[in-house]
Amino acid sequence: MSRTSLLSLIVYALLLAALFTLHGELLTLAIPLVVYLLAGLLRAPEEVKLGVTRHLSAERMSPNGGVEVTVTVTNLGRALEEALIEDIVPPQLTVQDGSSRGLVSLSRGETYTLTYTVAGPRGGYAFEALRVKVNDALALTGTEVQFKVVNQLFVFPALTHLRHIPIRPRRTRVYAGSIPARAGGVGAEFFGVRSYQPGDSPRAINWHASARHEELFSNEFQQERVSDVGIVLDGRLRTNAFGRGHSLFEYSVMAAAALADAFLAQGNRVGLLLYANYLGWTFPAYGKVQRERILQALARAQTGESQVFSALEHIPTRLFPPESQIVVVSPLTQDDVAPLVRLRGLGYQVMAISPDPISFEMSYLRDDPSVQMAARVVRMERALFLQKLQRSGVQTLNWNVTQPFDQVMARQLGRPPGWLRAVGR
Repeated sequence: MSRTSLLSLIVYALLLAALFTLHGELLTLAIPLVVYLLAGLLRAPEEVKLGVTRHLSAERMSPNGGVEVTVTVTNLGRALEEALIEDIVPPQLTVQDGSSRGLVSLSRGETYTLTYTVAGPRGGYAFEALRVKVNDALALTGTEVQFKVVNQLFVFPALTHLRHIPIRPRRTRVYAGSIPARAGGVGAEFFGVRSYQPGDSPRAINWHASARHEELFSNEFQQERVSDVGIVLDGRLRTNAFGRGHSLFEYSVMAAAALADAFLAQGNRVGLLLYANYLGWTFPAYGKVQRERILQALARAQTGESQVFSALEHIPTRLFPPESQIVVVSPLTQDDVAPLVRLRGLGYQVMAISPDPISFEMSYLRDDPSVQMAARVVRMERALFLQKLQRSGVQTLNWNVTQPFDQVMARQLGRPPGWLRAVGR
């Protein structure tokens, strides 16, 4: 019940009591309350007219960073004796410095600035409204108004910069890049020898082969082009969630962000598929704009469970161009071997980046002989199905998440030697 309603009830009660009992003392008690009530009603704030703006020091940040929020409120109407200004902060964000609320009095044309700093976990957040509660000086009457002011803030996953990622899709695009194509032409690596053609540079003539066969031969080099790359991020709850609220998903998101950044930096066309309780598809494209789209999709990515997408066999292959490169980021289970082998059989070049769930779970379990024995058995099973993937032609990386991702990539998937790239392996 508001203060005005409570005072009104008290006044009515005193008046009725005075009429029924014919005691003037009760009427005398009601007079100050009536004066106080009338004074408050006469000074009640009229329509609130404010100009409101919100500015973020950055629209994107890392999980460990902070963003300064500046709210500016200008009074465009009558003077406000008491105004409680509160910026509505998304519940996942925390205010690290300053306050998102302020109690002020604003005369006509006066401006008030509210500044605070927020931080939070990976995600996409929307600042949508500002709440203003205005009271009179007697705190008897008040009105509450919300102003719609929309700002977007993205907390991107931690980004690790990778150097070269060796991929060899069967089909490349026509643009020059860094991926060895299965065709001869202008390049840096030796590809083969062919008969001399008019217009060939004298530097390209292979004099040893020409002397042996008594006709001119020219060296041919391997072309380097860009390719289509599809990144599949496994967001299934059953593969990422563990006991005590632990999850591998943040590591998978970090790996997907690093891979997308590296592939786009090499000039490739990259698309992202979130495979969880729904399919979140970011259409393939090039360049920095696509990098921003993918990072925003990864900022919003969440785990989920669905009977339809419980297995990787439902990956929609029509989203990916034929004979392109597919990179699956997933902790992987034995049930995922057959779908990945099927993708390989369809002509795709498949790479599996697998955050190791065993070492991750062992990091917070007690050091017990029975636990160690169970871990040895599970590690053997995992090693067997990863070897099966490798024998099927799937490029596999088992990532112990306690080690930096860039170092593991450089050690296990380093650039192959030139002679191996030249023979198309």
